[in-house]
Amino acid sequence: MSTPASTPTTPTEKQHSSFDEKAHREEIEFHEHGISDEEIAAHAPSMRGRTLTAAVAFVAGTGFTLFGYDQGVMSALLTANQFEATFPEVIVEASHPNHATLQSFIIAIYEVGCLFGALSNLWVGDKLGRRRTIAFGGGIMVIGAILQTTSYSYAQLVFARIFTGFGNGLITSTVPTYHAEMSPAAKRGRMIMIEGTLIVLGVTIAYVHFALYFVTWSSAQWRVPLALQLIFELIMVVCIGFLPESPRWLVKHGHHAEALAVISAMEDKPPSDAEVQRTYYGIREAVAVEFPGTSGSDKASLRELLTGGRSQNFRRTVIAVVCQMMQQLTGINLVTYYATILFQRLGMSDVNARIVAACNGTEYFLASFIAYALIDRVGRRILMLIGTIGQCIVMLLLAVLGSIDNGPAQVVSVILLFGFNTFFAIGWLGMAWLYCAELSGLRTRAPTNALSTASNWTFNFVVVMVTGPSFNNISWRTYIVFAALNAAIVPVVYFFFPETGGRSLEDLDVVFALAYNEGLDPVKVSLRKDVPLAGSREADEILGVDPGVRYAARKGTPTSTPTGEQA
Repeated sequence: MSTPASTPTTPTEKQHSSFDEKAHREEIEFHEHGISDEEIAAHAPSMRGRTLTAAVAFVAGTGFTLFGYDQGVMSALLTANQFEATFPEVIVEASHPNHATLQSFIIAIYEVGCLFGALSNLWVGDKLGRRRTIAFGGGIMVIGAILQTTSYSYAQLVFARIFTGFGNGLITSTVPTYHAEMSPAAKRGRMIMIEGTLIVLGVTIAYVHFALYFVTWSSAQWRVPLALQLIFELIMVVCIGFLPESPRWLVKHGHHAEALAVISAMEDKPPSDAEVQRTYYGIREAVAVEFPGTSGSDKASLRELLTGGRSQNFRRTVIAVVCQMMQQLTGINLVTYYATILFQRLGMSDVNARIVAACNGTEYFLASFIAYALIDRVGRRILMLIGTIGQCIVMLLLAVLGSIDNGPAQVVSVILLFGFNTFFAIGWLGMAWLYCAELSGLRTRAPTNALSTASNWTFNFVVVMVTGPSFNNISWRTYIVFAALNAAIVPVVYFFFPETGGRSLEDLDVVFALAYNEGLDPVKVSLRKDVPLAGSREADEILGVDPGVRYAARKGTPTSTPTGEQA
């Protein structure tokens, strides 16, 4: 650690040194600009530091555990005898070939609800704020879970799954944004990758149905597993009430004292600390630039997502939408939703297929910790590329072994399905949610995440809907389709996905603006080490911040340039 007398030697050190001197001057002026200690103290969260970080991670993780549980729970219920007795439409047999489509539909229709929930975030996300949107979505899911559990007809279950999905769409398009905005840059990757790990934990917990599989005389065989999701939903809805709102949303809506109190609590440092001020002023300047002449309370229009310039909104939105699309086109839900059926196709008995599916989910959960350990060390791009290449190879091998279709080939195929989950856990499980939450600017973050999450659910629906009929019609050749899709993903990531690791959310605005100003590829700029830090004078020049706007962000005055004064 350098002392005050040391001389910075690297560009990053010089940036920090310059900003520390500036922050020290601002600390002297801190109480002159309208925010008193009393106001900040009045909004201080009840938790601070690691406790607050852990609490945010717990609530965000609960939301994604619920997401995973909902994905995994239907996998084995489809072939449970009491489920088939209540919903005979899901029984696939020669006399009813259309039931393969109805079986896929009862799973995939959930994604339609999620799609509409994610799209609704375009209008309600910024208006309600991150916390209230999560609570609202959780409340909808509570009602939906009750409707699913009490279903007595195929139509009722379809409606209940759409309704539940709507709430989940709101949650999944909000939780990553909230978690990213509440996490420091150095730990943001690991914090949000926990969400991916907990998706798999949810899938693994869903195999609790195996304990009820032998309850062949009662509908509790499938009603209890569906009802258990209420535990996660109630925990999330109750606990989110004890957490603070995102400081980015608070500054955007003019709640500066509360935002400063939250940043202070996140950093576990006093409000006058240089690091706290650096974060606070970086957010204020981002708001001043993106919402000139306003408090930041107006929301971005969909038309703004199509703009270029320094903000590069269109490029960032397209990358986010494509990222979530590609996560689904890898073929992961072919394994997640149809695990039990896939293992039955490989010659296993009903009971053994369920046991191996549960083991598959457990291994999937353990493999997700690999990405957690590596994400902030090696970055996002490398893990995505490793995961995709591995998935492509596995799908090709599954196709080859499927064409052979003898005993040894079936055993190896089972092992390869475990391998596919491992590669997906490394490259894509939590990555798509993290990457899209990081990528967009403050003004367009909510609508961009709404659209990218909608993309995820759209292609989730497509994959789940076609998988059943595809295996019935082209059998093992289905794996070739997904191998080709994974092969196509590799160059897209390599040439078009910038690296987002190791930078604050505001630093990424500087990356895209610098690429635009110099006519460079944002991917190459993102890999550079000399990009100025957000909030520095150099970064403001790259972003094209007018001195008056900078002055306003620092002083809290209207955005007009003071005569003869430079911020």
